[in-house]
Amino acid sequence: MEQDAVDRILEQWQRERPDLDVTSMGVMGRLTRASRLASLDLQEFMSQFGLEPWEFDVLATLRRSAAEGPLTSGQLASLTMVGSAAMTNRVDRLVARGLVRRETNPHNRRQLLISLTPDGEALADEVVEHHVINQKKMLRGLSKSEMSNLADLLRKFLLSHDDAGKS
Repeated sequence: MEQDAVDRILEQWQRERPDLDVTSMGVMGRLTRASRLASLDLQEFMSQFGLEPWEFDVLATLRRSAAEGPLTSGQLASLTMVGSAAMTNRVDRLVARGLVRRETNPHNRRQLLISLTPDGEALADEVVEHHVINQKKMLRGLSKSEMSNLADLLRKFLLSHDDAGKS
């Protein structure tokens, strides 16, 4: 099998510290490198649409949650895994771009509800179609069976870190 950069790192550790079992380092190193490569690809891909990845994340979250109605800032922050202060800033920027709207909750005047504008919905729908195609290109080295196995293993990893139900 062809070696990747992590294999070379593991060989160096094996040479310098043969007493260590660095199997976990190989897994974590590959997860880290794969995450970085995916992030760089996503950044480049989203720039074609004039978006930052975080902007698409917010738009996509609102779009996939549309049937549930507008989301509170707290719900949106939880679903996108960012803090409430960061979410406020993100929503402000997307409101300024005319992609989301913020309205007072009629049932709780202290709470704001966030939803997509028609322009935001149209952009989310356009980009998500291309995003799925781009993700398939990123995974082109894996068969469907391998993708399924990898997804299962990553799910198991995430669940072992109490990630159930978090988005």
